[in-house]
Amino acid sequence: MGQPHQGEAAGVEAGFVAGPGAEAGLASGPRLEAGLASGPGAEAAGATADKPTLGVGMVGYAFMGAAHSQGWRTVGRVFDLPRSPVLAAVCGRDASAVRAMADRHGWAAAETDWRALIARDDVDLVDICTPGDSHAEIALAALAAGKHVLCEKPLANTVEEAEAMTEAAEAAFARGQMSMVGFNYRRLPATSLARKMVTEGRLGALRHVRVTYLQDWLVDPEFPLTWRLRKELAGSGALGDLGAHIVDLAQYLAGEPVVGVSALTETFVRERPLPGGASSGLSAVSETSPRAGGVGTVTVDDAALFTGRFASGALASFEASRFATGRKNSLRIELNGERGSLAFDLERLNELSYHDHTEPGTHAGFRRILVTEPDHPYLEAWWPPGHGLGYEHTFTHQARDLVRAIAAGRRPEPSFADGLRVQRVLAAVEESAEKNSVYTPIAV
Repeated sequence: MGQPHQGEAAGVEAGFVAGPGAEAGLASGPRLEAGLASGPGAEAAGATADKPTLGVGMVGYAFMGAAHSQGWRTVGRVFDLPRSPVLAAVCGRDASAVRAMADRHGWAAAETDWRALIARDDVDLVDICTPGDSHAEIALAALAAGKHVLCEKPLANTVEEAEAMTEAAEAAFARGQMSMVGFNYRRLPATSLARKMVTEGRLGALRHVRVTYLQDWLVDPEFPLTWRLRKELAGSGALGDLGAHIVDLAQYLAGEPVVGVSALTETFVRERPLPGGASSGLSAVSETSPRAGGVGTVTVDDAALFTGRFASGALASFEASRFATGRKNSLRIELNGERGSLAFDLERLNELSYHDHTEPGTHAGFRRILVTEPDHPYLEAWWPPGHGLGYEHTFTHQARDLVRAIAAGRRPEPSFADGLRVQRVLAAVEESAEKNSVYTPIAV
C-alpha cells in the first residue's frame, strides 16, 4: 500500500479472494480476454527486433494497480532498456471491473484467477498489488512457477510470512529469478541523491534521524470499515501502511539497520460503520444512513510513535498517523551528522535541504538543492533542468531498475531481504507497544 496507499482493496477493489476456504482463489471465474490486441499492452513500448520482451502480469487493479500500470506503460518509452516490458495480463475477481481496467490502462488480457495469470506463458514477471494477506501466497506460487516477482510493501503481514518469502526468493535467485519490494519513495531523484551524498560522506558519522509520515483521511469517525482497518487483511494500520515506508527510507538513507525500538500505538476510533460498496484508493462510502448497516471493530492502529537506535548508535524517531488533521500525504525525513545535515519533504519532492557544517559559520546554513539536473539520479531521460517530476514517476523508475536488474542477472533493491528487515522493525514496534513501550531489540 504504498504510500499509505500501497495495495489494493479487498473484495471488489482488490479483485481477488484469498484466505481460508478459498483454495481456488479466483478459480471459479472464467479467463477473460480483454480484446486489446491492437492496444498498448499488445506491443512492448520501445520494442525492437533485437530486444527481448518481458511479459508482465499484475494481480490487483485499483489504486496501486493504476500506479504500477503507469510505470510499466511508460518506462520503455522513456528509458533505453535491455528488455521491453509488455503489459500481458491483469487479474481481478470482478470480471467487468478488471476488463474495464485492462482497457483503460493498456493490458492485453484480463484474468479472474491469479493462478491462471501465473500459469500464462506470456507472463515472465508477476506484479503483486493486493492487500498484504495474500502477498505471501501469490509470491511463493509465482516464484515456484519460475517467474520474477515485484511485490508491493509491506512485504507481508507477519515476520514468518516475510521469512518464507525471502527464503524462496533466495532459492529463486540461484535459478536466475529476481524479486523486489515496491518501496517507491527510494525512486525519487531527491532521495536517491540524498543516499549518494550520505555514501560520499557529506554528513560524516550519523547522529540523528527523524521521520514523520502524516495523513488525515481517517479523521471522520463515519469513514467506513474498509480492508485497511482490518488486521486480518492489512496486518496493521498506519504502522504498516505508512510506517513501512519511513522505516525503509530511513534505513536506506542511513545505510544501516534499526536495531531496537520503543513504541506507542493508538486506535482513536474503535468502531466504524460497515462499508456500503466498493472502496477506491483512500475513499469509501458507508451505508446510505450512517451505521444503518451496522458497525464493526477497528483492529489496527490509527497512529504509531516510536524511537529507535541504528546499528552505529545513531538515534531515530518515527511517527506515522492517519489522524493528522490537515496533512494529506506529508512525509518528511531529516538526517543530522557530524559534518552536515540533509532533509527531504515529499510535498517538495524535487528538492533537498542541505547544510554543510564544515563551512564557516558566517555564511553556513541550510540551502536548497533543486534536483532537476540531467546528472541527478533518473533525470537523464526526462525534461530540461528545472522541470520537476511527480509521484507517478517513482513507479516508472521502479520498473526501470527492475528490468535492468533482470537483464543483468543482478539482485534488485530493495530485495525481499530488505522487506524482511522492515517487517522485523514493524513487529518489534507492535511488541514494544504491547509491553508499555519497553525497549525491544531487533534481530539483524
